[in-house]
Formats: sequence, C-alpha cells, structure tokens
Amino acid sequence: MTRDKVLVTGASGFVGSAVAQALAQSGYAVRALLRPTAQRRNLVGLDAEIVEGDICDPRSVDAAMAGVRFMFHVAADYRLWARHPQEIMRTNAEGTRILMQSALAAGVERIVYTSSVATIACPSHDGPADETASLSESNAIGAYKRSKVVAEKIVQEMIAHNKLPAIIVHPSTPIGPRDIKPTPTGRIIVEAAMGRVPGYVDTGLNLVHVDDVARGQVAALLKGRIGEQYILGGQDVSLAAMLKDIAELCGRKPPRLRFPRSALYPLAVMAEAAAHFTRKEPFVTIDGLRMSKHRMYFTSAKAERCLGYTARPYREALSDALAWFGQNGHLK
Repeated sequence: MTRDKVLVTGASGFVGSAVAQALAQSGYAVRALLRPTAQRRNLVGLDAEIVEGDICDPRSVDAAMAGVRFMFHVAADYRLWARHPQEIMRTNAEGTRILMQSALAAGVERIVYTSSVATIACPSHDGPADETASLSESNAIGAYKRSKVVAEKIVQEMIAHNKLPAIIVHPSTPIGPRDIKPTPTGRIIVEAAMGRVPGYVDTGLNLVHVDDVARGQVAALLKGRIGEQYILGGQDVSLAAMLKDIAELCGRKPPRLRFPRSALYPLAVMAEAAAHFTRKEPFVTIDGLRMSKHRMYFTSAKAERCLGYTARPYREALSDALAWFGQNGHLK
C-alpha cells in the first residue's frame, strides 16, 4: 500500500471514475481534476481530493499537477457527433499537450495516458488488430478518432524528444456501471434493453468491463515500460450477438432484422440535421455507419503477457451495465 499522490483527469466520467476507484483501493492518494460543471455522482464515497479546473487551461493544470508523483490522463470528449467538431479536437489534442507539458515541468515520475483502440487500424480481414497497427490521421473517421490520433502522436513525440515518462494504454469498448451520459455504446445497451432497436448492421466490436480496464491501467503504472503501448480489451462480439445477449438478459426477443448499411445513411443524415436544432447527439450517425464497415476486433495478448492483465467474460460486464442503468433510471 502507498500514499503516493496521483492526479486523475476525467475522474468523474465513466472510465476515469473506475480508474480513480482502482487507485484508491490500491492505497494511492487520488487528486481529481474536474471542471466546475462536472457531475460528481461517480465520486460519492471516494476518498479523493477535488481540484477544479480545465485541462485546456494551463494555469489550472499547473495548480493541479503540483506535488503529484504520478498522473493518469483519462479525460476525453467521447462523441461520435458534435455541432462544433473543433471542440472535440481542442479537448482531446490540445488538452493532452497542455497536460503533458505541465507534467514534464512538474517532474511527474510516470504517466499513464489513456488513448483508445480508435487509434489502431482494423485489418481488412476479421482477425484482431494489435498495438503495431497504427491508424493515420488521414484514415481516421470522424472528429473523435482524428483527435485521439493527433493526441497520441503528441504523447509519442514528447516521449521520443522530451523524455516524457509516459505509458500508453488503449481501452477497447468499455461497458459496465457508472456510465452516466451514457457513452455511445451505453446508449445502444439502453435502447436495446427498452426494445427500441429493431435490427442491426453486420459489424462487431471488442467489449470489456470498465473495471477491468481500470485495473489494467493501474497495472500499466506498476509494470508498463515507458513508451510502450498496451491494448486493454475483452471479448470480440458481433453486434447481432450483443443485441441477442441484451434481449436474453432483459427477457425480450432479440431483433432479427439485418439492415443493409446503405439503407441507414438517409436516416443518419436526417438525424444529424435534427440534432443541430435539438442539440442532442443522434443515435445513428454518418461516422458511426462508416466505422461499422469494419469489425473492430482487438487482442490484449501484449497486456496479458507484460502486465498480467485479465478481463472477465463480457456478459458479466453487460449484466453489470444493465443493472446499473436499471438502478439509475435509464430503463424506464
């Protein structure tokens, strides 16, 4: 057990709160950098020092960084659509640059940077991708993926040229409790549980319990090598299988309609046009459909080998997610 002070960005969010809890359970003194407007439900009962600020504000970042030994940068703007896409790039890329520069100046000893499998290129076949398959910015679909590619490159360049003591982790698609917003994947779970998803497209993704991702991040702090990258994933699952499992857990019949992707593009165009007025993120987006052309399958073999990483069966994560959504009023 240790009382080393650790700064966690995004600690009120879905992945960030899991990381903050895992660190506190391991004996670290957690300092959480939060926006003044951030919801704090995920921090109830957590022994953490709260510091208000913004990752894009160098002054508040420097104040939060003072006296910390380690830093976990988990905060991110995770949206597949935004009225102003430049906001996503500013938060994810420029915010990362500011944090890393501040950590270097403050002498932070080790940094765990939360990237994403969004920066990894999916192979043309359906086999899983690993950490060697980097995605270029020109091939990244949508503002979120582009911003994460740019942010990761910032970290990599600072590791190479400024001796930034950072380890990069790539969570796949986390699911589980405390998904307050919810995330795009969480929305699928909620809508499917309510019987509002009539069909699916032929795609797949890698699903992992958010608490397993958090434990993997702590393992990266302890065992990861500076400059190395580690995928923190779970199981590869087709969208059809995921919807079937949700239906079974909720006592519903699974959707049987398989939609051709081309038929959904007009719906996505209309949904995005409406979102400019409602200011609510649409359920179906053009970028989401473009991404669904690939089965987003990944292997965590490197993290298992080097960090001792493990992930529970994905249905346990799905069950925990449904239980939390039910208990918190999402499944009305």
